[in-house]
Amino acid sequence: MDPPKPFPILRLPFVPLQDVFKAMDPFEKINFSLISKRTKAVAMQMTSYSTHLIQLIIGEELEVWVHELKYMTACYYMFTSKEEMNGKVEENTWDGWNQLFVWKYSDNMIEEWQQLSKYVMELFKKQTIDILSMTLDTLVENNVSIIDFLKTNWKSVNDCNLFQSEDKNDVDEHAAYLLENLKVNNELYSYLDIKNVNFDGKIPKNLKELRIENSQWVGYERLLEIDCKNVIIEKNRISNEQWNLFLKKWIAMETHLNLEYLQLDYREIEEFRALVLHDIPHEVVDGEVKRTINGYLNSHIEINGGIDIRRVDGKTATFFAFQMEFLAMSVH
Repeated sequence: MDPPKPFPILRLPFVPLQDVFKAMDPFEKINFSLISKRTKAVAMQMTSYSTHLIQLIIGEELEVWVHELKYMTACYYMFTSKEEMNGKVEENTWDGWNQLFVWKYSDNMIEEWQQLSKYVMELFKKQTIDILSMTLDTLVENNVSIIDFLKTNWKSVNDCNLFQSEDKNDVDEHAAYLLENLKVNNELYSYLDIKNVNFDGKIPKNLKELRIENSQWVGYERLLEIDCKNVIIEKNRISNEQWNLFLKKWIAMETHLNLEYLQLDYREIEEFRALVLHDIPHEVVDGEVKRTINGYLNSHIEINGGIDIRRVDGKTATFFAFQMEFLAMSVH
């Protein structure tokens, strides 16, 4: 039997070619684009109609993730320093997603990761990184150069997740450098163990979400600087008197005008009422009354009772304690 003839894909009319391209997973699209200048031009034309999300990850492995949202396909390309992982491929399905994992050994991970990141971002016409996840205590000597690379090549980051692998490591300097040099648009999650209570890291403005897991460095003055819709600050060092002053400023519309949800560490709501709301007009709703209010990111939470305060423009903030997990303030 004669071998099959090559399929003349580039001779297809535009609509059939577009259908073929849609059937490719992100890795196939990338590999197709690498064949020649012509295939790259075709691939870039086709990606104008795509819904890809790009995630860059810096940790022990350097990774480029490409998510095809419309078809729920995700491809993960990982550079590793472990030679035995070279060429390993895994396929998986999770929560309706088709996942493909590929590992490549490299003795120059950072340079190869940078080259692939630039190529993928160019191919899918991204000027902003959709998601950046960075562990600040794994490639410590390269942190500054990696941050400079990101700043030089892209305008901003939509969602930024900051981690460290061991709490004992001091990541304050590089965390501050990243926050100063990268513009974050939508979400900032910090899981860092900041050592300096006077840490001067820049908190981005107008975020949709801000979560600071270890927020001992966020004192009263830094609290007033926050301008985000959804805020979670855990393990904060703000006193009862300062929370009292904060709420008075909120009532007077002097701070946090965009706030929709604030979540703090758990405490008994009656204790909060006695120590924070003692001289602030408020209404205690009977515990037998069930209410559905807005939770984190406009989710809906059913609560019993709660305490209401009102802003001068008529907006209401409801305080509630949720299952001994956290105390929250929902604005509605």
